Amino acid sequence: MTSTLPITEPVQAAARTAWGEARGEGTRGMQAVLNVIGNRVTHPGWWGRDIAGVCQAHAQFSCWDTNDPNRIKLLTVTDSDMQFREALDLASCLVNGCLSDLTGGADHYYDWRGQRPYWAQGRFYKCTIGHHAFYRVGLRGDGM
Repeated sequence: MTSTLPITEPVQAAARTAWGEARGEGTRGMQAVLNVIGNRVTHPGWWGRDIAGVCQAHAQFSCWDTNDPNRIKLLTVTDSDMQFREALDLASCLVNGCLSDLTGGADHYYDWRGQRPYWAQGRFYKCTIGHHAFYRVGLRGDGM
């Protein structure tokens, strides 16, 4: 089954984002991506105002980019995939307000194996989980 865009159901949007971004990072990696989503929802702004909006905001989570090979995968994955079932469970916890934050309030991250983005230059670092470095940049770039 292929999902129709935009995905408005928050658990589906969050689970597909976590799975698309971090299925290779294990449970903690997917949870950390969900934490970023939740932290952005807590501070609504240019990056979105609700879970589905934050997940699918333009140029925020690369797995949703039209040229990203993960996009078709995240649109077609089903709960027969063990990691996606895990992402669904974690996303349900996010939606229900019971997902602990592993990131210390991070609202951005990147894969440290690649080039460091401009917004991560020497500031607001929170932690590293797997291959992702997490930062609290804030809506205005001031870490708030």
